[in-house]
Amino acid sequence: MLSKVFATIAVAITGSILLYGVSDFPAFGDPHSPANAGVPGSESVSLYFIEESYKDTKVPNLVTSVLADYRGYDTMFETVVIFAAGMAIFAILRVVGNKEEEVSREPVENSFTNGDHSRIIVGTTVRIVVPVIQLFALYVVAHGHHSPGGGFQGGVILGASFIIIALAENLNAALRRLSEQNYVRLAVVGIFIYALFGVMAQVLGRNFLDYGVLAPLLFTDGPEMARSHSMLGVEVGVAFTVTAIMFAIYANLSSRGQLEKGL
Repeated sequence: MLSKVFATIAVAITGSILLYGVSDFPAFGDPHSPANAGVPGSESVSLYFIEESYKDTKVPNLVTSVLADYRGYDTMFETVVIFAAGMAIFAILRVVGNKEEEVSREPVENSFTNGDHSRIIVGTTVRIVVPVIQLFALYVVAHGHHSPGGGFQGGVILGASFIIIALAENLNAALRRLSEQNYVRLAVVGIFIYALFGVMAQVLGRNFLDYGVLAPLLFTDGPEMARSHSMLGVEVGVAFTVTAIMFAIYANLSSRGQLEKGL
């Protein structure tokens, strides 16, 4: 009981401090705020992004250029955080059984074998729709330079396609398409793809994630297009990790770490 009292007091104090700090924030959309107008003696970061982003990166989507280039460090470690969250859930929930039992994953009875006509309709519809969903997910990843999209959005859509299979049939049906070993590998590969672009820039004598120096390796006609192509590459890495971790979290939560049947 005493611990609850102390916890309540701590929450009340922390909340009061946060609310007091909000009073110092500029008004929403204030053109004279430091974020929009900059501080005296320096250039506005926001105005620089708006005015110079396309010249620097040849990417029409300002959001993508900021996320994957100007603040590439932040986005890479956001991807690492997603990976760490998935691995934490895996470490807490995963129940490791007899390895001999995991050698072959036998298909369990599903809607196509048990005569449940309602689930047959759902299962057939999902089998038709899932390829379309996955194709759209790839489009979202590849077209993030020009319209809303990118690795995070495309990865969520792609991960959701495997979750839909698990909901329509069973978890084993989804794991036959993306097994535990494969989604762990996919998550790790996504991180390495992102980091690889940074390491290659360092090998060529520039800063980590300084994509412009990769122009000779990417066969582009200048550093601007090299930055554009590199952003697509790191977005693919983000999509791999997000897809794998999203499905991994569902698979472990829905089956209490046993990776059997699911919801």
